[in-house]
Amino acid sequence: MSVPHVVVHRDADVLAKAVAARIITRLVDVQSAKGHASIVLTGGTVGIATLAAIADTPARDAVDWRRLDVWWGDERFLPGGDPERNETGARKALLDHVDLDPARVHVMRGPDSGMTAEESADSYAAELRAAAQPEDHGPAPTFDVMLLGMGPDSHVASLFPGMPALYDTRPVVAVHGAPKPPPTRISLTLPAIRASREVWVVAAGEEKAGAVRLALSDSGPVQVPAAGARGRSRTLFLLDRASAAKIPAGLGRIASP
Repeated sequence: MSVPHVVVHRDADVLAKAVAARIITRLVDVQSAKGHASIVLTGGTVGIATLAAIADTPARDAVDWRRLDVWWGDERFLPGGDPERNETGARKALLDHVDLDPARVHVMRGPDSGMTAEESADSYAAELRAAAQPEDHGPAPTFDVMLLGMGPDSHVASLFPGMPALYDTRPVVAVHGAPKPPPTRISLTLPAIRASREVWVVAAGEEKAGAVRLALSDSGPVQVPAAGARGRSRTLFLLDRASAAKIPAGLGRIASP
């Protein structure tokens, strides 16, 4: 796994715009190299603001959206179209405004599909297996970029501290009893996260500062899940000043004066 690199931006608004620019550049570079790319999306305030910032810039047209595979790191087990679903927020902010191939948008199914949460997780795992290539050496594709938000408790995706999902070796699991609503969710596990070429943890706000400090320390991922969020070749912690307030001096590079 790669060692985290920290970049600090002035505030949450600048952070979202900067991450949007990074995403566009990364996707264009990957598509130039191999013709297609993949991204794993996250929800949350900054995650959705980042997607909206992509939609708002003309540079978005540099991406070949028809050759992009879109996945999710986690989803609230709610019916399709529910405003609390990560998918719903992503569609409103960006996905409905670009020319995606619907077959390449991989949605985690909700209860309106007729599936239980476990069946939804198994279905998503099957999609991951189908997309994986021999060179990926595992049950999930090697995602080009994985975006992860982080909670004040250090959770990433729907992997909350101390919960059984953190021990699971399957790529996708159903999560029950989540400490924040809704209690039932679908989530990628740490092995699937670590299969990504690049993992970008995006966080903003002073309430995240303690969790950021722990995630960049030697803490174990069972108690600090974000400490286990690492990419194969690159890990970025993309922060605003407030969320970076408690990290050791000199650890982060200030990108926005």
